[in-house]
Amino acid sequence: MKEVIVKDAELQQAAMEGMDSFLQVFIRAIRETIGGELTAETMTELNADQITLLAWQTLHDEVMDGGFVQLIYNGYGPFIFKNPLAKVLKLWGLRDLSKLIYEGHTLWLKHREQIERELSEDEFMALFEQLPEFDDLDDTFVENEEQWTSEIAHYVDEHIEQFALVKD
Repeated sequence: MKEVIVKDAELQQAAMEGMDSFLQVFIRAIRETIGGELTAETMTELNADQITLLAWQTLHDEVMDGGFVQLIYNGYGPFIFKNPLAKVLKLWGLRDLSKLIYEGHTLWLKHREQIERELSEDEFMALFEQLPEFDDLDDTFVENEEQWTSEIAHYVDEHIEQFALVKD
């Protein structure tokens, strides 16, 4: 395992700015530690909590930008749905988010061939009309995003040693 290091001053500043900034300190440090990109090889350099935090960030960014259809189209389906993200988030106390990811997994299995193929922009945009069952997942995510971000930030704060070493 590589050692992820965050600076105490940076962490204190981010904590004052809010939960998103607080989490970003850890996400940036984890990404820097593995050379910027999470791959099958660099995943071996991280623990389950660090990988889960990066997966949360990917899930968050993709769904907030374009929903679960975009997440799957952009190739993140296997990373989000085949890894134990939902299970770990449940262990972190985020049962509703875990349940949502399991529901997304079911839809991913059902529609992945249709979504993951090469599409024109018009064909991609048409997916949103063709696959309305993703709408409820997207809405639930957006409605709960702030609460889930807060819960994840609290988990990280209570288990900092699982995510990084804090140095002066």
